[in-house]
Amino acid sequence: MILIFDIGNTHTHLGLANAKRVLRQANIPTASWFDETADALVKKFLSRSNVEGAALCSVVPRATPLIQRAAKRFWKVDCLPLTPQTIRGVGIDYPKPETIGPDRLANAVAAKHHFGAPVVVVDFGTAVTFDVVNRAGNYAGGIIAPGLSAMTSYLHEKTALLPAIEIRETSAVIGKSTSEAMLVGAVHGYRGLVRELIGELKRELKCPRLPVIATGGCAKLIAAKLPEITTVSPLLTLEGLRLVWIAHQCGE
Repeated sequence: MILIFDIGNTHTHLGLANAKRVLRQANIPTASWFDETADALVKKFLSRSNVEGAALCSVVPRATPLIQRAAKRFWKVDCLPLTPQTIRGVGIDYPKPETIGPDRLANAVAAKHHFGAPVVVVDFGTAVTFDVVNRAGNYAGGIIAPGLSAMTSYLHEKTALLPAIEIRETSAVIGKSTSEAMLVGAVHGYRGLVRELIGELKRELKCPRLPVIATGGCAKLIAAKLPEITTVSPLLTLEGLRLVWIAHQCGE
């Protein structure tokens, strides 16, 4: 089995995979790597699974060596970090590859492998990122916009009368309360933002039938009424890491 770590600022997404697919996934707090509780949480996730290898991508650099040491200590395996030097499956056409988030590279690997090129990944996290694999099969850059939760949290934190709201689907177009008005603006408005950016990417890439793959926390919600998104893939980042690890094992 392959143990996979996608380390974000708030959560570390754990994956357990074999040579064919990601079998299961769970989340643990990224802070747990710093208070020494993560090891027990990972062991619980693994249960009695036999770990043969590990891979990670991380946007929290100080957590990376802790995870690599844990993999060596507990499971006697080296943990492959995804970087512009270790990536397999896509080229990179970008001025400063070291500045690309490794989770974005993992998404690009998985999207190209399963959907071909060109292809775009929309990752709905704290920020929403659009990542482009061009016709040549190279990571070519992308777009970053505020995430849906970040937008609504900002309104609540910076205004005296606007409440915190739970993001959910709404059929309303005219809000009949403050919270409903915020929800309409957030959900319908956010779909408008995503639709417009996808349209611009289709024109730039000259690809009207562009595959657009959504992943991340709000992917299913936003994609539900956005036909421009062709596939929702919750495990895309973990799948990209799995593919990179397999490629290294095969000497590619």
